[in-house]
Amino acid sequence: MLINCNSCKKKFTLPDTAVTEYGRLLQCGSCGNKWTQYPIKENSVPEIKKTTSTKVKKSTNEDKIKTSVKKKKREISLYSEEYLKKKYGLTLKDTSEQEDKKGSKRKQTKSSFGFYNYLVTISILLIALIGFLNLSKDIITERYPLSAPYINYLFEAIDVLRVTVSRLINLN
Repeated sequence: MLINCNSCKKKFTLPDTAVTEYGRLLQCGSCGNKWTQYPIKENSVPEIKKTTSTKVKKSTNEDKIKTSVKKKKREISLYSEEYLKKKYGLTLKDTSEQEDKKGSKRKQTKSSFGFYNYLVTISILLIALIGFLNLSKDIITERYPLSAPYINYLFEAIDVLRVTVSRLINLN
């Protein structure tokens, strides 16, 4: 089945079974236009009688050049402002610059914290928390005597990690 785009008139071929009697939504790969295609009813065309005396003209390179179809270049880019405004009615605003109340433009800078900044911040907070716990473990164990073994296990695990890291560094 040969189908033409309604917008840019580009031709496409589809299998006859691709379009059902209820229609099918199609989109042009060239211009992005969408439409519902219904099956085309074919008219029976009478066969053309072949004539016995036909002249065959030899084709030359000049004829091929004349008859070759040049592909039409797109006049407007699909992502340009004018295409989006024409097709969808959208207008784009430049987000990198903002106007002050006085009307002068200033460049807007985006600040992000970043992965490594989060990692450093969390590690500093964790070290500070462990240091605070080390300083106040006597007070905590007096107030909550059942927490003493857990605090001791925590500091033993931290000591094991410290020794392991120091041995890994000294292997070099």
